[in-house]
Amino acid sequence: MRTAQFTEPSPPSGTAAHWSVGEITVHRIDEVPLPPATGPWLLPAATPDVVAGHPWLRPDFAGPDGVLRLHSHSFALVVDGLRVLVDTGIGNAKTRANPAWHDLRTDYLARLADIGFTPGNVDLVILTHLHTDHVGWNTRKVDGAWAPTFPAARYLTARTEYEFWAAHDMDEARRAMFRDSVLPVEEAGLLDLVDVPAGGTDAADGLRLLPAPGHTPGQIAVQVSSAGASALITGDAVHHPVQLAHPEIGACVDIDPAQAEATRRALLARLADTGALVLGTHFPAPTAGRVVAEGDGYRLEPAT
Repeated sequence: MRTAQFTEPSPPSGTAAHWSVGEITVHRIDEVPLPPATGPWLLPAATPDVVAGHPWLRPDFAGPDGVLRLHSHSFALVVDGLRVLVDTGIGNAKTRANPAWHDLRTDYLARLADIGFTPGNVDLVILTHLHTDHVGWNTRKVDGAWAPTFPAARYLTARTEYEFWAAHDMDEARRAMFRDSVLPVEEAGLLDLVDVPAGGTDAADGLRLLPAPGHTPGQIAVQVSSAGASALITGDAVHHPVQLAHPEIGACVDIDPAQAEATRRALLARLADTGALVLGTHFPAPTAGRVVAEGDGYRLEPAT
């Protein structure tokens, strides 16, 4: 993403939002709000006029001017005895082309510690896809070199995702991201590549990986299930709740826009009116809700 610098302070530690999914608690670990310029750039078809047609989007998901609100965060949960982190945000002290992501200095690790997750006790890191704003805290600087932030964890992503980027002619910004946030994990022997068939595959009891291609070829969504309840962590299959009302609205960085739309429609149809919780990887607070059919699309009914 290339957006203007944004100076809104990130939320203080100790205020992590959380939701119950059966006997599992899912915590949102905040990193930073994304700049106001992100929405018009990322989802150009989501104009203020489009937003105005859906009053439920304001004030939480869009400002009074119709500009979308987006956020960078991770989700953390304990499932089957494992401490699991889904996506790792932008990261600190990293050289990035996007000025809003460059050389961040957030207290992300302190927020993890507030819920009992430390670099040494995280067991599993699930990467929905290998974009810069989803892999940043994979690593941190140790003695001047990039090293895995969570050295006791297995880092998991789809084999299709990794193999696509390994064969892709990446620009220098993406190569830099791989050098500082992906390769150190692989070189440490911590990276697991998983085959994710059409029906999905289990990462642990109550944690299922579902294929969600389009934004990237191997993107996955993460289904959490416990005691008859379920939730879906979207990855970037859905960037913003406006895409519930208009599933045809895609992101300018979708690699396969038609596939991305088909994936989004399938996920929303699967969730609609079921009571399942949807957890948006870039949704601002309240972040979680339930998909309700409305007209030709859907709306998000925020969870409390």
